[in-house]
Amino acid sequence: MSYQDYLPSNWVKNRQSDEHPLVSLRKEVDSLFDDFGSGFFGGNKEVSVRSNVSETDKEFCVTAELPGMTEEDVDVSVTGDRIIIKGEKKSEKEERSEEKGREFHRIERSSGMFQRVMTLPFAIDADKVEAVVKDGVLTVTIPKPPEVVENTKKIKVAHAK
Repeated sequence: MSYQDYLPSNWVKNRQSDEHPLVSLRKEVDSLFDDFGSGFFGGNKEVSVRSNVSETDKEFCVTAELPGMTEEDVDVSVTGDRIIIKGEKKSEKEERSEEKGREFHRIERSSGMFQRVMTLPFAIDADKVEAVVKDGVLTVTIPKPPEVVENTKKIKVAHAK
């Protein structure tokens, strides 16, 4: 028995692809995690939402990538010092009636529900929060309360001698 008998078939020199064995292994592992994240073990599908949080002297700004989604697909709410962004990205396969009878061999475009909860260091005035979706990006602007703005003092940082 050769050591090659213990290796995955695509690692053997006679493999059909010119791809490096580690690249092939990475693809297989990525595929396994893709399956796991999309309900491989019977769980609910969740969409991963990538977001940025930035701050100025007067406001916080949350931007979230929501490709293919519109304002109808997103819900933004405020509770105390928390802002909740949630929604659902519908599967194109489910939405398109002409897809009936079509067999999909691979589905990489994610669909499902998402929710992000962010806690800020102050109570949020829900009446002053603005949320806009443009080109698949949600931008939520949260003004800081006047007392937070007024009580913020910049401290000069000196170079040690």
